Amino acid sequence: MSKIKKGDEVIVLAGKDKGKRGKVLRVIHYKDKNKSARLYIEGINLVKKHVKPNPNTNTEGGIVEREAAIDISNVAIYNFVSNKADKIGYKILGDEQRKVRYFKSNGELIDI
Repeated sequence: MSKIKKGDEVIVLAGKDKGKRGKVLRVIHYKDKNKSARLYIEGINLVKKHVKPNPNTNTEGGIVEREAAIDISNVAIYNFVSNKADKIGYKILGDEQRKVRYFKSNGELIDI
């Protein structure tokens, strides 16, 4: 499993959208251990897709701009306190033995 989850705010580290921030829409994990996970991020890595009209679903044809998948190694979670990209660690909290994520730079909890 990856340390970045759906709904996280991330910043792009490499590629045509370097430096841009966005919210993770979807995470795709592969069973093959040689492949890393891929993310769909809101407003990042936009591509133009040619779509055929489909009268059954009432969709019009044309050129549609949508998000494409980006490799998880090219993004990092965004820390609002330091306004930078950050690394993630895990802690076990309290008597509940609940596993939570935290920012490594300042120890701030991500999952509350």
